[in-house]
Amino acid sequence: MQGMTGWPVAYAKKGSHMQLLLHHIRRAAGLLGGLMAAACAAHAAQLAQPAPDTVPMRVQEVQSGTLLFRGEDGATMAVPRLSTEVSIQVSGIVARAVVKQTFRNPHDAWFEGIYVFPLPQNAAVDHLKMRIGERVVQGVIKERAQARQAYEQAKAGGQRAALLEQERPNIFTANVANIGPRDSIVVELEYQQTLRYDRGQFSLRFPTVIGPRYIPGTQMADGAPGSGWGQNTNTVLDAARITPPVPLSGSLDEPLNPLTLTVMLDAGLPLAAVASPYHDIQVKDIDAQRREIRLAGKAWATRDFELTWKPHADQQPQAAFFTEQKGGKTYGLLMVMPPAAANTKALPREVIYIIDTSGSMEGTSIVQAREALHMAVARLSAGDTFNVIEFNSSAKALFEDAQPATQDNIRTAVNWVKNLRARGGTEMALALNLALNGKENPQRVRQVIFLTDGQVGNEAELFKLINNKLGDSRLFTVGIGSAPNSYFMTKAAQTGRGTFTYIGKVEEVKEKMTALFARLESPVLKGVQVAWPGAKIEAWPRRVPDLYLGEPIVISAALAGTEGEVKLSGMNGDLPWKSSLPINTAANGNGMGVLWARDKISALMEGLHEGKTEDEVRPAVVHVALEHHLVSKYTSLVAVDKTPVRKPSDPLKSGAVPSNLPDGQLHEAIFGEQHGELPQGATDARFNLLLGMLLLMIAMMLWRVRRRGLL
Repeated sequence: MQGMTGWPVAYAKKGSHMQLLLHHIRRAAGLLGGLMAAACAAHAAQLAQPAPDTVPMRVQEVQSGTLLFRGEDGATMAVPRLSTEVSIQVSGIVARAVVKQTFRNPHDAWFEGIYVFPLPQNAAVDHLKMRIGERVVQGVIKERAQARQAYEQAKAGGQRAALLEQERPNIFTANVANIGPRDSIVVELEYQQTLRYDRGQFSLRFPTVIGPRYIPGTQMADGAPGSGWGQNTNTVLDAARITPPVPLSGSLDEPLNPLTLTVMLDAGLPLAAVASPYHDIQVKDIDAQRREIRLAGKAWATRDFELTWKPHADQQPQAAFFTEQKGGKTYGLLMVMPPAAANTKALPREVIYIIDTSGSMEGTSIVQAREALHMAVARLSAGDTFNVIEFNSSAKALFEDAQPATQDNIRTAVNWVKNLRARGGTEMALALNLALNGKENPQRVRQVIFLTDGQVGNEAELFKLINNKLGDSRLFTVGIGSAPNSYFMTKAAQTGRGTFTYIGKVEEVKEKMTALFARLESPVLKGVQVAWPGAKIEAWPRRVPDLYLGEPIVISAALAGTEGEVKLSGMNGDLPWKSSLPINTAANGNGMGVLWARDKISALMEGLHEGKTEDEVRPAVVHVALEHHLVSKYTSLVAVDKTPVRKPSDPLKSGAVPSNLPDGQLHEAIFGEQHGELPQGATDARFNLLLGMLLLMIAMMLWRVRRRGLL
């Protein structure tokens, strides 16, 4: 800091006090400018460096309907993605899906493709195939590092290979190596999941696009390497792996990634209605309980697909039980409908509404959120208290504390909500810290209603926060928009002992919010206990959560046998409730073992949110995942063709697959007018340090001036 000690002390005798101060500030700014220029150059050089073996694509270079690659010489080449084909078989409360991604290389060079894509948050992914013409290569399950090593060795050796890794329970990355000149490769994966049953209606949801994730924290050079636009931070160590490139608005003649989807529905009950709220479909009746459903016309991976169906009113299920014999064990999946809610005196409520006003909510999402919040506030009862919190890059509450639901306060809230605008980042932690006070109040029911698209990358940090600060509050998440982060929405509600609701379009606001209000205003089935016959039973969830109006009890279990009965009990308001079901009446099912293993892995991973270390959790997860051939955070599927096809002298080029922006979102609102990165919530640590140095310099100058009696 030689510049500081060499500043001219005699200057004060020749000019005004203000001139002296301005002179010192200019000198400090000059020094800071030089330091910042050097830091900017180093930072830009760091950002310009690609991840090993990958060259991320700039959004300006995305072309219509393409899988993009860039070679070492910087040239951009386009490989059309021929199709994404999804086939789903529904049997009762279980779905089995096959997803095929077909790629063709129209050029004379060899390529590796990397693509990041979504699946349902409860998908149990257990099969991977790679098809090259008539050849089929089956994937095998390995620990993640071993699978990556096998893939890299095959890639370097000129062998065709495919690798499937999990980034989040609903985000996966696939690498495909050595796509030959003018050749095609089909990557095929399979998964199984349980379906949602709510208020007399079954639903199936298939996500097709990953919305841009907000990445909080301080940027850092290390972390997991990836090909996305996001920079790894101390909060989101794998940001580069969950942020696929996004094309500029208006740069495409039509969206990327054409989609075909077929559902073979066997409801097991006579059907009254089948519908898709967000897509046009063709429905073919097979018999009273079976339908074949296809997307009608062209469809693209721009919003989640949802299919709903209702049995006839007199055929609503009261219980469903399926078992499977596998590896000498019996696995079961149980669904039981609780009784109708008892009439009990409702306690007054304290309701805290949180609304996401970040940039990703701009467009149709903020309209949906405002409509929903307006409706919610207007429905409050005279004995309730309430508050409203909005958040983007910061968070603020309408009132300092929850206020009585008087007409004046409600009118103030409604007017405030009308003027909310979407902008800035998605600092959810700030809003949750304001809303969750960690306190207990037996005289009042405390409910937190969280309206958001959930597009964040720091889910684990938020789950820990909810777990630590929940107290006796209940957290209800409302997923807004065409492609909400279903993993965050469902897990946050589960951790918060509440429920989740999806609103995909403005026309649904009244229906979906009315159903949510009915839940909030009805007593829950508490203290649910499940007693299985025999001692060696492992069932998930280990503790059945409280159930709200219209929700079933769903449990997966590893059983000692098929004798005896399962007994259920709980408190319905002030009244006890009991039910039982003989195990030997269960129907035969397929994939119950995979679903049980997926639920166990999910329960084990929750330990990370409760204070356990990865060293404690990883071995147990790996054991279950390898035994049941499942992809997890610590295990991956890899398929390697044994025959080398690329000569060592032939170069291999790599690139990342671009993703559409979800329907209704605005590119400029998320990435900014200059098409830069999504706001990441914090400045690089080097710039924080330089800013601190500038403030320190100014403070020292002011001290020196005061010391001489000039101020």
